[in-house]
Amino acid sequence: MDRRGPRVRTARPGVTAYPPALDGPTQTDGAGTVRNRLSRAEARERARLLDIHSYRVELDLSAALSQETFPSITEVRFACEGPATSFIDLRAVAVHSVVLNGMHLSPSEVCRDGRITLPELAAENVLCVVAYCAYSRDGAGMHRFVDPADGFTYLYTQFEVAEASRVFAVFDQPDLKAPFTFTVTTPPGWVVVGNAPAPAPRRLSDGSEVHAFAPTRRIPSYVVAVAAGPYSVVRDTHREADREIPLALYCRASLTPWLDAGEIFPVLRRGLGQLRDLIGHDYPFEKYDHVFVPEFNSSAMENAAAVTMRDQFLFRSRATGAALAKREMVILHELAHMWFGDLVTIRWWGDLWLNESFATYFALVCQSGADDMHGDSVRAAFAAFDKNRAYLQDELPSAHAIAADVEHIADVEGTFDSITYVKGAAVLRQLSAAVGATAFRQGIHAYLREHAWGNADVDDLLRAIEGASSHDLATWSEAWLRTAGVDMLRPEVAVDGDGTITSFTVAKTPSPRSHQIAVGLYDISSRGLLVLAERIQVAVHGDRTEVPGLRGRRRPALMVLNDGDQSYARTRMDPVSLTALTRHIGGLADPVTRALCWAMVWDMTRNGELAATAYLDLLIAGADREGELEVLGSLQHNAKVALNLYADPDTASAQRVRWADHCLDRLRRTAPGSDRQLAWFHAFAAVARSEPQVRVLHDLLDGLPVIEGMAVDHERRWAALHRLAATGHIDRAAIAAEVHRAPTASALLHAAAATAALPEAEAKADAWAAIGSSGTGNAERRALIAGFCQPEQSRLLEPYVRRYFAGLGGLWHSPDEAAQRAAAGLFPSYVLSSATLAAADEWLAQPGSEPALRRVVLEGRARVERALNAHETARSAGRTTPRPDPAGADGGRTATAVPDRQSIPVKE
Repeated sequence: MDRRGPRVRTARPGVTAYPPALDGPTQTDGAGTVRNRLSRAEARERARLLDIHSYRVELDLSAALSQETFPSITEVRFACEGPATSFIDLRAVAVHSVVLNGMHLSPSEVCRDGRITLPELAAENVLCVVAYCAYSRDGAGMHRFVDPADGFTYLYTQFEVAEASRVFAVFDQPDLKAPFTFTVTTPPGWVVVGNAPAPAPRRLSDGSEVHAFAPTRRIPSYVVAVAAGPYSVVRDTHREADREIPLALYCRASLTPWLDAGEIFPVLRRGLGQLRDLIGHDYPFEKYDHVFVPEFNSSAMENAAAVTMRDQFLFRSRATGAALAKREMVILHELAHMWFGDLVTIRWWGDLWLNESFATYFALVCQSGADDMHGDSVRAAFAAFDKNRAYLQDELPSAHAIAADVEHIADVEGTFDSITYVKGAAVLRQLSAAVGATAFRQGIHAYLREHAWGNADVDDLLRAIEGASSHDLATWSEAWLRTAGVDMLRPEVAVDGDGTITSFTVAKTPSPRSHQIAVGLYDISSRGLLVLAERIQVAVHGDRTEVPGLRGRRRPALMVLNDGDQSYARTRMDPVSLTALTRHIGGLADPVTRALCWAMVWDMTRNGELAATAYLDLLIAGADREGELEVLGSLQHNAKVALNLYADPDTASAQRVRWADHCLDRLRRTAPGSDRQLAWFHAFAAVARSEPQVRVLHDLLDGLPVIEGMAVDHERRWAALHRLAATGHIDRAAIAAEVHRAPTASALLHAAAATAALPEAEAKADAWAAIGSSGTGNAERRALIAGFCQPEQSRLLEPYVRRYFAGLGGLWHSPDEAAQRAAAGLFPSYVLSSATLAAADEWLAQPGSEPALRRVVLEGRARVERALNAHETARSAGRTTPRPDPAGADGGRTATAVPDRQSIPVKE
């Protein structure tokens, strides 16, 4: 046996070509397990000193089937405002050699805590580093996955926020961009995808193959990518006026039958054309690849010209229109990143919104621009689900400004949230309306043109838009970009005895922001429909804004603030409007207005202003008349959350049965085989509880035709099995038998979740141990957490509240990135009690915890406190809540007087 270890194929000057095996004399200081600890001040100083000319990176992945590590060689050329000392990032398992400007540096002296100190830098420098790096199972660095369907091994990288240093030596910050040239050695027959076009491999004498890529353009390290393995590929092209852009889709071999290129390529081609026209800048790269990868931690990643995307977006079961729309949105989001993030890159992570908000905004514009009807659907879903999540995030104690203050790399993860993505996109929409769409796009074009292949910050963007529009954006940016929180808009209506409005005021709290909104006035038709009579534009300034244009008008049945969803603000209704809405919400014709109203009553429910039973009443009365499938799906999801978190615990079980019976009724009555039927099936399977309901699930699994047109395929089977497991109606043997039917990666994850959901002390103990184990992969850990955290099993889970807080520090400081993320997923909001709050307070009172970890506990505590507040509202409401008319009509009567206060379960 050759004890020298795997051969590194190309030796650089001054670098040993054969690093020793890991039991040889190498430097191992634990750097492979530490986190990147870069601060903003350090990044600024390093960027001031250094200008990176190029990287050459060689990765030998030829032993990926059998070894846990791989050799990595980096040659980086850079200038320095020297003489000075700086550092480069590398979190390797072992560093064999460091050669700076021809001088060998001792790894034992210069390598420490994921950094290599670089002393006595010259004006021009060449650094060569030879190291061993480790494959990961946590979805970061170089992730390795073995497909249980066929035993094939797949690799892919994930480097955002600062994980490239787990694969090669790199100045791992966004404002030190450079061209990257990769050479990758693999087992025979493997495909390698990178940022540059894929080369034809060169076969070596031992059978391995070398893939030598051309240099990339100047890109940041976090969008560098390598994917390698026996991936299947389908190719196409996009034709522009003066060139052709090669397109390619990649996936695991076992998922090839579900790689629906006929659906995906048209989205890509349309998106490329739309974005080029909208942005006014050509697509910046030579090709565009989309790699569907397993066990991915997020939806997708905008690696330059080589996007990685979770392969759950290749649907093994029938996909509804809502699922396809979600995938389309993610594809367009990542495509927009090719300009916003990859072509022009942020200087530091506090401006993450310049990447994510713009990608979300342009994805929405592209998706809604297909046609008017499609546009209404997209805007309705955005209002009902996405913006509502952002409102919730903006109310938490951890809320931050869109342009966040990020001091340390460890704090960046907390800004990947709905504020950065959704609130930022909504605010960009407002900015476009304020300065004019043409000036907005001209400013964006100028911004991209000036900073192409470089870096920029929020001030660069604002200067470009100010130059194109002649608007001074200083006050606007301070209010909207640099101030955290969300405003509340409430109407104050006075009506005389004849039903005439004597005054109408919009009250606003708490910020100095201004809002441009519409007030929608709706009457009830003879058919019981809420019909728009008029929209009145209102500029809301200060704490109270009077609307004289409404004085002297007949009071309509319904008055909607922010109608049309023009501004980013939470809203409420006056009591008369709320009464009309509860009786006729299904009769609102406009999908965006309807979505806004659904979002408002959900916001009231989770904030303890509306009883959860009243919210369920509204869903039972009006959800089936919701025409937008994405909105319907969000309503069904909200129902489950309301039952788990906000309903009175003493009556929640009966309410679950009631809602499940309604879902089953809709399932039976909805058109057989339709998307709506699938939506109602999943809503039913999420809450089924009574013996008759459970019997329906068993019968569907047995193939009995109990629901006409209901095809119970792979995902539908597991949805039923999850619920049966959580309610104790199947055991481990039944779960194992289902895996045996189809032993895929997806089935194994479903089985892990279902087993963890079993209402047994042993199942919970096993899941808890596996979640904390370093040998558990990221996807399995997510599945285990989803199964473990069952609010209906709170008594069984009570002992884990103390165990969570006792082990939180160890979990957070684990070298496994996925274990750290488990700290948030495991927060014991499955035990809604004052004892949970007390345990959180006790932990928070201890000094020394990192800000990012405190954020996790503060947000979890806020969720529990919110739920307990909602319980009080639910208990006080009792049976006083009026049930809406399921038909959505009340004989054409229009409510003009304030109803009895007990008739609307509103908490003042």
